[in-house]
Order: sequence, then structure tokens, then C-alpha cells
Amino acid sequence: MDPSFIPYRRAAKYLKARLANDDRESPEIGIICGSGLSGLSHSMTEHMSIKYGDIPGFPAQCSVPGHKGELVFGNLSGDIPTVCLRGRFHSYEGHDMGTVALPVRVMRCLGVKFLIVTNAAGGLDATYNVGDVVSIMDHFALPMLAGKNPLIGPNDDELGPRFPPSSNTYDQKNQAVFLEAAVNLGFENFVRKDGLYCFVSGPMYESKAECNFFSSINGSAVGMSTVPEIITAHHCGMKVMCLSLITNKVIRKGDEGPAASHEEVLEAVEKRAEQMQDLVKEIVNILRKNGTLSRMKELPPVDLDTKESGLFGINVSPLRTSMNAPIRYKVASAAIVAVVAVLVSRLKQ
Repeated sequence: MDPSFIPYRRAAKYLKARLANDDRESPEIGIICGSGLSGLSHSMTEHMSIKYGDIPGFPAQCSVPGHKGELVFGNLSGDIPTVCLRGRFHSYEGHDMGTVALPVRVMRCLGVKFLIVTNAAGGLDATYNVGDVVSIMDHFALPMLAGKNPLIGPNDDELGPRFPPSSNTYDQKNQAVFLEAAVNLGFENFVRKDGLYCFVSGPMYESKAECNFFSSINGSAVGMSTVPEIITAHHCGMKVMCLSLITNKVIRKGDEGPAASHEEVLEAVEKRAEQMQDLVKEIVNILRKNGTLSRMKELPPVDLDTKESGLFGINVSPLRTSMNAPIRYKVASAAIVAVVAVLVSRLKQ
């Protein structure tokens, strides 16, 4: 097994054990909370929270304000087992793309079939207002086109194909559920459909010229997350819905107004947080009532065993990883193998 396949299997194995010990079902729905949107977990009942630092392979915490850094398990719409990611990992924090995608792959290993991804984003569409919630139906991800992509590297065939399509990532049926939820709640005046999300690396907010470029390709919203997670989920066979909360209007050439700030983002999120929670609850309620969840096929189980048989039946994963280390470590590893071989040989005599 490639070493890059091991972290999400170990994390999922640990979480499955925690769920079993608490007599809980594996989640069917996953939710990723954007900046300041960790309150979405309050929509669930029968909570069980696990800090990121307690999960093998997870960074100990999120470094960005508004990201809590814990997984919350519970139920939505009565009895739908759900897991909520309260805080995500961004590449601008210094994480590689494998770490950015790690929680999504863990969710897939746990059995999640439907993923709701939320984010706080800048509004590129001049008709948008701060506080609007946009259903994202396409994306433009320049960093990923340039090689900053979670699918680069050895492909885990248990999760998905080497060359997945992306033109079918977003489903009009899921957008219809979002719009129905908005009507049911009386939120029609601040929801938007058919959004195009533009992914940037950050951490700086976009320049005027960059905003002009994204507007020229009909971009609706711009942000520093989301697309790596969505592409990872799609590669894994999960259905995806993406909601962007517009927290500020971008500044283009000739525009006036204050420059973007994270404080502005969190302030706008706080004003719309309760409605976002209601939207997510109603979306899941509709998915349950219309039979979407029950009709979705179970994804094939992922083998979470990370042991590898090697010389004399010894687990060689750490040694294989050490082959990428400096020469002095390789020599030390070879010496250890030789000593173990001699000991095993003598024990067998």
C-alpha cells in the first residue's frame, strides 16, 4: 500500500471504533463548515465531538479564526446519521493537498454518500448582496490546473479512478433541492442559483486585476477553499452540494470601498448563521422525504487494514517510507533489517 493511502485509513479506523463504542451508526451525510459557520453542527441532535488532535493523522488544530477544529457526529432530520467538519484545512496554512483532502477521504471511508460543502466567499457577481447564499454549480480552479491538486500522486483505486471527469460534479437535482428548501423557509430573497466558484490559493485577498479576470469568465464567487474538497469527494463517488455565503463584494478597478478583511467575513457570517443552519436542516429533510438518500447506493467499503507483509512477515510500511529519507537513515534502516533477520533466524533454530 502506498504510504499516502494510510493516513485517512488510520483516521477512519479510529473513528469507526469510537462510533462503535458509543453505539452509533456510520454517517450517511457529511457537512464541511466554512469560516464562521461551525454553528451548522448545532442543527444535529445527539452530538458526539472529537477534537482533531485526537484523530490519528489529523493536524492538531485549525489556525484560522472561525474554524473550531473538531468532528461532530449526530443526527439530522430525526435519524439521519451525519458528521460535521467544524473547520477545514487550507493549503495557505502550509498543508499539502493530501492534508486538505484528508477529511473528505476519511468521510468516504466512513461511508458518507452525500457531502454538503459550505464556504464564505467574495461576491464577483455585481447583482449579489452581502448575505446572499449561492448554489455553486461549476468552478474554475487555476491553482489545481497548475498542479496544486489533491488527485496528483498515486491513485487509490479503492476510492476512485485515475482520470475522473469533472464536468458532472454538480447535479441540477441537488440545486433543485436547495431552491425548494429556500422556498419552504421563505428565504427566496437571498438565495441565488447557478453559481461559478473561483478557487484561489490565498492567503492574500484578490487584486483588482484578478477580480476583473474572474468577472470576465462570469465568476460568481471567489474563495480559498472548497474545490479541492469537492473534487476529492467526486473522485470518491460521493454526491456533492456546495453553498457559498457572500460575505463581501470584491473590489475591481474603478470601485470604491474598504479592502477585504477576515473580520468583515466573520461579521457577515454571524448575521446569516441561523438561516444557514435552517437551510441545511431543510435540505436534509427534503433529501429524506423525497427518497434521495434511500435510493442512493451504498458505496463499496474501503479496506482500512494498513498492514503490509514484508521480510519475515514484518510490517515494512515504515521502512518503505524511510527509503525517501537521507542516506544515513537508509543505512540505519538496512542495519535494523539485518539485525532483525539474524534474530528471527536464531529463534527459528
